[in-house]
Amino acid sequence: MLRLKDIEDETNRLLADVPEGAGLDPLASVLIALAVRASVVALRPDEIAKAIADARAVGASTAQIQEIINLVSGLGVHSLMVSATLVLNSDPAPPPIDSEREELWARYVRDDPYWKAFDAELPGFLEALLRISPSAFRGFFDYCAIPWESRHVRAVTKELAAMACDASPGHRFGPGFRLHLRNAVKLGAGKKAVLDSLKIAAATPEHIGVS
Repeated sequence: MLRLKDIEDETNRLLADVPEGAGLDPLASVLIALAVRASVVALRPDEIAKAIADARAVGASTAQIQEIINLVSGLGVHSLMVSATLVLNSDPAPPPIDSEREELWARYVRDDPYWKAFDAELPGFLEALLRISPSAFRGFFDYCAIPWESRHVRAVTKELAAMACDASPGHRFGPGFRLHLRNAVKLGAGKKAVLDSLKIAAATPEHIGVS
């Protein structure tokens, strides 16, 4: 179980040597607020509509709004991240790494530093998913790439938005939270921007269902 206190402790540890920096600008603030409200752990149509209106009020384009929604729609892949190694370990005859799987690994992972850091947070996930479902492995990379290929929103804002979703009260997905926080800092986010994002995350509305 990951409690709010654990998130706070991890934040303090990861930000120990990070400069204060500037807070979130108005556009980043409203896009992060939209992200946590559009995420599957909240998914409140009334709150999403208000967040879109707030984003429009500070000049956000349709492309920027949709890019943020594309980003947070990927939270569903956390089901893969938590279950893949469990599925593989339950298989009495786990699939081998054959030539098709080797080609997929070389195409998507190779020795990319990003995926090395990712694998450190979720050890064995990528290999497990590759073994049990090459199509899901391919789909994971292709779908998650969409909001990063379009580049309408600053990369640091997207990392902060993803971090906020992973830290939200209805989710608290530690591996993603740590990974996105580190990435945001590497992209120039200071302590204040991270803490501003986490305040937005803490105010994520409860999921009450969609009629």
